[in-house]
Parts: sequence; structure tokens; C-alpha cells
Amino acid sequence: MAHPAHPAYPVGLRLAGRRVVVIGGGQVAQRRLPALVAAGADVLLISPSATPSVDAMAETGEIRWERRGYREGDLADAWYALVATQHREVNERASAEAERERVWCVRADDASAATAWTPATGRSEGVTVAVLTGNDPRRSAAVRDAVVEGLRDGSLAAPAHRRERTPGVALVGGGPGDPDLITVRGRRLLAEADVVIADRLGPRDLLDELPPHVEVIDAAKIPYGRFMAQEAINNALIEHARAGKAVVRLKGGDPYVFGRGMEELQALAEAGIPCTVVPGISSSISVPGAAGIPVTHRGVAHEFTVVSGHVAPDDPRSLVDWESLAKLKGTLVVLMGVDKIGAIAEALVRHGRPAGTPVAVVQEGTTAAQRRVDATLATVGATVLAQEVRPPAVIVIGDVVTVAAAPSSQ
Repeated sequence: MAHPAHPAYPVGLRLAGRRVVVIGGGQVAQRRLPALVAAGADVLLISPSATPSVDAMAETGEIRWERRGYREGDLADAWYALVATQHREVNERASAEAERERVWCVRADDASAATAWTPATGRSEGVTVAVLTGNDPRRSAAVRDAVVEGLRDGSLAAPAHRRERTPGVALVGGGPGDPDLITVRGRRLLAEADVVIADRLGPRDLLDELPPHVEVIDAAKIPYGRFMAQEAINNALIEHARAGKAVVRLKGGDPYVFGRGMEELQALAEAGIPCTVVPGISSSISVPGAAGIPVTHRGVAHEFTVVSGHVAPDDPRSLVDWESLAKLKGTLVVLMGVDKIGAIAEALVRHGRPAGTPVAVVQEGTTAAQRRVDATLATVGATVLAQEVRPPAVIVIGDVVTVAAAPSSQ
């Protein structure tokens, strides 16, 4: 065991293709897994349960998940381990195995017993900043923030005074997924937060930058009992704000584009809680752009329409006039429509849109996992199934899809 007076030796691990074992599928794993995935690690999660966000990572194949408790030998052939269960005895046994096997191991419950520490990290224009200050995570985060902010504005100067915290709740649009696409204001408010209530589709890499004292709440896991899920989220926002906490509601894209931001703003207003709205870059425009598709183009499309596809055209709950949309000549952008795209395409063709109209489906746009699949209205339903396209994905319908040369899939 290293002497407590010895400083940690900083090093950058190149984990691409190398086995990393994470034990425990809770909030710590939720915050650390995205960075491991982004590093290309071959991640094995061992845990009887996991948060919805971690579960989603397993469903999409970003990590492998064995739904069980830790067993002796689980760290064999691992290069790096993160031990983060709620049971100290399990953590101690796994840590002891890591010591015997000479596997660098992070202990979420006891940094002094770990052989590796996770630094406060930040990224700016291809530069990764990692800061270690012993057992003072708040100072690590403050130094990290100063360096990253200096890189962004070109000064590399630390702030002259501590930032003033914004009271109440901030509804922050996090953008389409790439952490660099959040606004400067959104990132600043996130850095000042005491509590972050995050959606699964928010830019999850940003959660890895938060210091350990920040409470991160998975919105999908808030218990709602007799309340509807949205009402339970509203109540959680109000409860934490009334406790004097700086609260950030981190949403994907823009809060007001199919994000229920206004519902949350209205609930906070009724409760007398001040609220700041930070617009975000909507995936309806940014994801097509990242895939090389302009939603408008001179001589091709003079308008674009954004529509929710979560309700099928023949569903009586649908508020969309699909017949009118089919008559438009411009671009149609469909969000939340992967599982309904077959029915949507059929409705558009039935009401007059040519069956040969180009369609592009962009999965996980702006992230390292971005994938584009091309089709037509006649074939998109079958193509999405054959190519196993999964949400989140943005669907672009119209001649703008073929403005630039594009492969059928990538």
C-alpha cells in the first residue's frame, strides 16, 4: 500500500480494446462509464441491478453486463477496475483481488484504500485536463474549471473570484449529445450545481466532469407512486430548490422542443421557485447537419417541419395532420419516431408524398457512435428493422438528404 504522504503519479491510460471491469451499476457507474466507453475500453459491468441509463448502455451494446454479484476471479485479465457497490465488504474483497492481480483499482467508497484515483476531468478542443489534489475533490474541480475556461477563452487565467451561484432551478438544454455542443452558459450553470436531474438523452459525458459532492439524479429513476412521472420530476425540482440547492435540470437538445420544459417551468412558477431557461441546440437541426444533411438548401427546400413521431398516424391521440404534411415540398424532420417510421412512411405515401422520396435515419448523432442509414419512404420501415436502428435517432425526409454524396449506411 502506498504511503499516504506520497503524491499520486499522474498517467493517461490507453484503454482502447482492453478489459475494464466495473463492479456496481449505481450512480457512480453511471457517471464514469461514458468516459470509459469513449476511451474505447472493453467494459464488463458486474452488478445485480443498474440505473436505467446504465441499463440502456448495455442494451445498445456499449458495455457488457452480467446481472449478478461480484465473485472471486472477476478481475482476471483486467487492466483497470472500478469498484462501486453499496456494500463495503464486497468492495474490500474486490479491491483485495485487484491488489493480488496487480490491477489498478478505483474504490468509490474509500479513496485511501484504492490503488488509483479518478481525477477531475474536463475537455476543450481536443485537450483533456485532469486534476488531482489528494482528497479535496472540490479543489480539483475548481482547478479543472479554471484551466478549461482559460483554454476556451485563450487566456489560461484562473477566475479572480468564486462564481456566484444561481438560485433556484436552471432548465438547461444540453444539446444533441456531444458534450462540446452545450452552451457556455449551460456548462457554467452545470459547474455551479449542487443537484443535477438528468435525462437519459442528455449529454451524459458532462456528468463525468461533476465533482463527487454533486448529487446526480436519473430522472427515469425518480419514484412516482401516485404521481405521474412528469409530476414526480416537477416535485423533485421544487423539493431540492426549496432546500436551498442550486438545481440544474439537464435535458437533451432544447428544453422546449419535445422536452416538456414549459411544463416544468409552469410547475416551478406555481411553487414560487425562480427558474432560468438555457436554450440548447436541437437535434432536429444539429444531427442532420452532423450527418452532412442541410435541412434547407437553395433550390431544393425552402422550409422544414419538425414533428414528433412517438404517436402513430392512425392513433386517435395523434395531433399531427399527416395529410397536410404529405403535401408539403420541403424537409420533414421526425424525432422519436424509430419504432413508428414504417407507419409514418405509409401515411405520407398514402396522402401523396412520392414513395421514392429520400430518407436518412441518423442514430446517436454528434456522438462517437453516430450512424447513418439511408432509404426511401417505400423502404425505410424494412430498412430500419433490417439495420437494427435504435433510438435515439433523427429521421430526415426530403430531397435534401441527397444534396451531398452519402453512403447508404455508415
